[in-house]
Amino acid sequence: MEAITFTADDGAVTLSGCHHAPAGQPKAAVLIAAAMGVTQDYYAAFAQWLAQQGYAALTFDYRGSGASLPPARSLRGFRADLFDWARDTDAAIDALLARHPGAPLVLVGHSLGAQLPGLLRHRDRIAGLVSVAAGSGYWRDNAPRLKRVVLWFWHVLVPLGVAIAGYFPGKRLGKVGDLPRGVVLQWRRWCLNPRYHVGAEGEAVRVRFAGARFPIVALSITDDEMMTERGTRVLIDCYESAPRELQRIAPADVGVPRIGHFGLFRRQFETTLWPRVERLLAGFAPLHRTA
Repeated sequence: MEAITFTADDGAVTLSGCHHAPAGQPKAAVLIAAAMGVTQDYYAAFAQWLAQQGYAALTFDYRGSGASLPPARSLRGFRADLFDWARDTDAAIDALLARHPGAPLVLVGHSLGAQLPGLLRHRDRIAGLVSVAAGSGYWRDNAPRLKRVVLWFWHVLVPLGVAIAGYFPGKRLGKVGDLPRGVVLQWRRWCLNPRYHVGAEGEAVRVRFAGARFPIVALSITDDEMMTERGTRVLIDCYESAPRELQRIAPADVGVPRIGHFGLFRRQFETTLWPRVERLLAGFAPLHRTA
């Protein structure tokens, strides 16, 4: 594993990542795009395992999170939104392909990480996307337990937290994690719109997603405490020109009592769910091989 830094697309910030290289020529270059409020270290074991299977893997932190915090280490007054995080994803792709220019590029997007690729300038370079526990964040598409409290979150906790702290102090509140003001308020707009980002941001964003043509396989977890199957279908249908498939995974399929929204990346699934993801990546990889 090599800790790396690279400059964001707009030149405004330095981003941090971890590059996991295989022993020889990689089968593919895999970018692992994180969920909202989740730092790259959560995916380290999975990235290391991918390298052992012959893939180059890169994890990274979006600006304002994890190891990509601003120099002052404070989010008060820090400017960033979800469009910036899409640009950060593009910059991470640049850093990965600079190291493996001939390798097919495939994405593993966890939750938010599968919501942003329709915005990327690298869309035509992507051989495929494995979406994990991702879907529309529209509140009516949330899992039942979350749906009972989420309007309080959006209409009370987020506006009040941002007004007092200047950012969303999620760590102190035990919700999501610390988020830049622009990120959480834009995410709020998305989650209150039935069409999520393509509805909240208008025609230009809808067209961007419609123009994406890389194949998508969405892994929907039956005991996901945040996301429903309907929410996952709404999201992948935003990629209306892309070949897309939804696969449901239940804990019983792998002999465990629980997987949940975050479980797939835990090492306990090294011999069950991780090989399933790897088979999907291997199926995408030949599509864009250039060397």
